[in-house]
Amino acid sequence: MKKTIHEVTGEIQDRAVLVSLVTPQLKKQEMYDPDHSLAELISLAETAQVEVLGTLTQNKEYTDSKWFIGKGKAEELKAMLEQTGGNTAIFDQELSGAQVRNLEQFLDVKIIDRTQLILDIFAQRAKTREGIIQVELAQLSYLLPRLYGQGKNLSRLGGGIGTRGPGETKLETDRRHIRERIAELKRQLQEVVRHRSLHRERRKKTGVFQVALVGYTNAGKSTLLRQLTQADVYVENQLFATLDLTSRSLELPGGMEIVVTDTVGFIQNLPHDLVAAFRATLEEACEADLILHVVDSSSEMMAAQMKVVDQVLEELGAHGKERVTVFNKIDLCSPEQKELLTAEGPFVRISAYREEDLNLLVELIESRFMGASRTFRIPADKGDLISLVYRVGEVLENEVDGEDMRFKVRVNNKEYDKIGYLLAAYDEARPTQEEPKGETW
Repeated sequence: MKKTIHEVTGEIQDRAVLVSLVTPQLKKQEMYDPDHSLAELISLAETAQVEVLGTLTQNKEYTDSKWFIGKGKAEELKAMLEQTGGNTAIFDQELSGAQVRNLEQFLDVKIIDRTQLILDIFAQRAKTREGIIQVELAQLSYLLPRLYGQGKNLSRLGGGIGTRGPGETKLETDRRHIRERIAELKRQLQEVVRHRSLHRERRKKTGVFQVALVGYTNAGKSTLLRQLTQADVYVENQLFATLDLTSRSLELPGGMEIVVTDTVGFIQNLPHDLVAAFRATLEEACEADLILHVVDSSSEMMAAQMKVVDQVLEELGAHGKERVTVFNKIDLCSPEQKELLTAEGPFVRISAYREEDLNLLVELIESRFMGASRTFRIPADKGDLISLVYRVGEVLENEVDGEDMRFKVRVNNKEYDKIGYLLAAYDEARPTQEEPKGETW
């Protein structure tokens, strides 16, 4: 099922006119901007290697149930396609099966909507078994309610073993095969998810601190992962340049190792089928100890993009996780723009290509991982407790004080939460530093 537009069309180059319908209902949406949405559709088309011939926008009170756009605008679109030699029309909103059929018959070109275009890009990008399964599952879920047939196709009979009998039409047979394939893909995905859960549980038992990179597509997550960990990951100035989950280890200045995971990028109007299919991948954000929300600070739609990410994280149940906002690409911002970059909770302004900025980010990550300094006075004959001191964090100083050992330790928050109570009676002082909240790093 994993077919892209190009595999369907063979050697024919996709040459498309992009169509946007703006209604009062859409304008009322807080995160919707018609110009930005159309510009994003152009970027999506270019990412899918489609030649964009032009754009067509219509302002209308409501969508047409038959044509989506008005009949007069459909005739204008047909004339534009004929004049430019286009063979595809790409719509910025999701179309129903009937609307696709009517437009194809009238325009005699291929009709693609925003959801199908995103699915096509995902099909091109998926490389791992899990990614391929998830994309095919999303494609089939999208296709099932939009199956239609015409003429002889609907009158074909499908007798023989495994069918409902001589009365089953070609359309019904296709639907049954798709439902069976969806069920099989869900079984395969459950097995992949089970293996991922086992790896996740293993990481938890070893006490490895997990950091998830989340953010709008093309915010620079993969670039940041590569710069931090020297990971060999694909980086390109494209929407959804990388799709599959990538995890790499990072050693912090204090010597502790953490795992940094790059997740799939979010986008405005991300298809529900994709959110459902990629839930197993996106749930890495739910399981992480710390979420780094990477933001393209040079984008004119930065605020709306941040809200999209917040919305998806809330849907996934990760909205309450500890989070650091990373304003990336500040080298593309003016000094005035930089000063306006603020967020609730800890945040940092960086360029992923500047080493001093990366060091600042690593220090901030370590501050969330490693807590304040504590001093423990342990009797010298308590070897089991002394070994615990070395487990709960980084020992900064130790000295002999009579019959006791005094340890100054920068505690590992995760470990201290688990076993710190065993050392509580030997804790000499309160934390000696305050963690930063709501301030610039």
